[in-house]
Amino acid sequence: MPGAVAGPGGVAGPGALRSANTRELSEVVFNNRSPRCVLPVWVDFEGRPRSYPVLRPRTGRVMHSYRGHLWLFRDAGTNDGLLVNQQELFVAAPDVSKADITLPVFTLKERCLQVVRSLVKPVDYRKLDIVRSLYEDLEDHPDIKKDLQRLSLERRQNKEDQRRPLLVQHRDKAEDFRFLPFSPR
Repeated sequence: MPGAVAGPGGVAGPGALRSANTRELSEVVFNNRSPRCVLPVWVDFEGRPRSYPVLRPRTGRVMHSYRGHLWLFRDAGTNDGLLVNQQELFVAAPDVSKADITLPVFTLKERCLQVVRSLVKPVDYRKLDIVRSLYEDLEDHPDIKKDLQRLSLERRQNKEDQRRPLLVQHRDKAEDFRFLPFSPR
């Protein structure tokens, strides 16, 4: 049985990412191709993250999911986001039979923050002799709720960009040509 990752209140707001409530089976193999323990997280019908049992490094598991179900994958030790089929979010579909989970390419700063977080207790971050802005970065731990909000916002922005009328796009291009000299043939 999946466990809730969401905190109190937990229900996502309007426009939040959530799984579609379908009955179309999508059997998929979650392949942990990373050297880390992976926590699969299903985003339920109300947009709440639900954790599933951890996948050990270099192992896989057959999951019985459904078309339109959303999955995220986290490092079970650090809660850092991982990639699935080279994306942050996996959408189950009947024609997709595998979900390959891999490490993203972390920036040097992100990787250093991970290492420091693994070695130093949070109460001791401010005792480190480092630049002040790094204290805040260290204290800003990876958070699945923040990632879901960011992904929801990105999705909304992409939809708005796609709805932008073609006429406006063409008008913008037409204005570029207004100042070209006319030469009769």
